[in-house]
Order: sequence, then C-alpha cells, then structure tokens
Amino acid sequence: MTKQEVRTRIEKVGIIPAVRASSTEDACFAAETVNRGGIPIVEITVTVPAALDVISNLVHRLPEMVVGAGTILDVEMAKRCVDAGAKFLTSPGFIPEVVEFAVRNNVVVLPGALTPTEVIAAWKAGADMVKIFPCAPVGGDSYIRALKAPLPQVPFIAAGGVNQQTALNFILSGASALGIGGELIPKEALQRRQAERILELARRFTKLVKDARNRMSA
Repeated sequence: MTKQEVRTRIEKVGIIPAVRASSTEDACFAAETVNRGGIPIVEITVTVPAALDVISNLVHRLPEMVVGAGTILDVEMAKRCVDAGAKFLTSPGFIPEVVEFAVRNNVVVLPGALTPTEVIAAWKAGADMVKIFPCAPVGGDSYIRALKAPLPQVPFIAAGGVNQQTALNFILSGASALGIGGELIPKEALQRRQAERILELARRFTKLVKDARNRMSA
C-alpha cells in the first residue's frame, strides 16, 4: 500500500482506533475486532507490550488493514516501527525529527499539535495530517472550528475526548478524522473479550462520521 493509499484510507474512513492494551493478546484482539467492525485502520501505541511484534503480526495476518504506530517519541522507535511494517506514525506532540524521518522514508506521519504555532510548524515540516491533541480540555469541537478558520488547508484529526456525544460535532467543525481510544475499545471489553460490544461501538462511530459528512455535503 502506497503512502497516498494509506492517507486516502484514513481520510475516507475518518476514524483511527488507538489501541492501548496491557498485553499483546489484548492488542491483537482489539485490532481484529475493529477491523471486523468496518474500521480497517488501527494505531498500536508503542506502550503496548511487545508492540513491534503486534504490528508485525497484524501486518502479516491482516494485509487489508492499515496498521500504524502511535506515541512515537524518537527516530529510533519510528525506524523500528516502520521496519515492523507500520504504515503510519503518530505522536502526542510535534517532534520535528520524527516528521523529517517519515517524510524522508515516504511514510504517512500524523504529528500531534495543539496551538496554532505548533499546527503550522507540523504542517510546514511535512505532516500528512495534524492530530489536534488533547481536544476536549481546550474547547472540543469549538476549538477545532476556531483553528480551521485560519488554517483551512490543514487536515485535522481530533483526538483526546472524542466520544459518541462529541464525534459528530468534531466532524461538522472541520475534523477530517477522529482519533478514538477507550471510547471505542473499552478496557473492560478487552479484558472480558466482549467482541460484540466493540463491534457495536465501531458501527456507531462509523455511522456518526457518515452522518456528519452527509449533513455537510447536503
């Protein structure tokens, strides 16, 4: 899958499930389940035990799924994740050297940013999309709308506080995609292997994104 295909997939689906799990088994279960639920994208955070093995395993077993790596804080980890098969890299903040590495190696990169200065710096450095994190504590969808007005050319991923009540408004306010963790993949659902619960949440979030986009196009 090419860099452009990965980016197109993220923009089309509009949801990046972030997997933070306490075991490799939980992480694989989460990724497999959201994929079954119609979201063929997953971000495996490097805080997951043996995260590189999880990424490699998923890449080989689910070739139709876009598997990325999250919480990338340095170039060494970025390189190891790409070597394991990660198709995109994301961080909670803007780390110039990680963006530079991704651009140089033709890998989709989604750096985090919060202030207008950080957003502009990340975009100019070569970000494919900019993850606005954490959204909820600084105003939620109204903050996305405020950023989008002077920066309409920058595709935003809203992350940090996205739930079933806020998802639709984040898209309506200008977010191209949503980064969702525990609200889509609850810790209890992982521990109890409640696949149907995660599948239902995946369907709900997918519908919220679709409904918001339909309203915008109308």
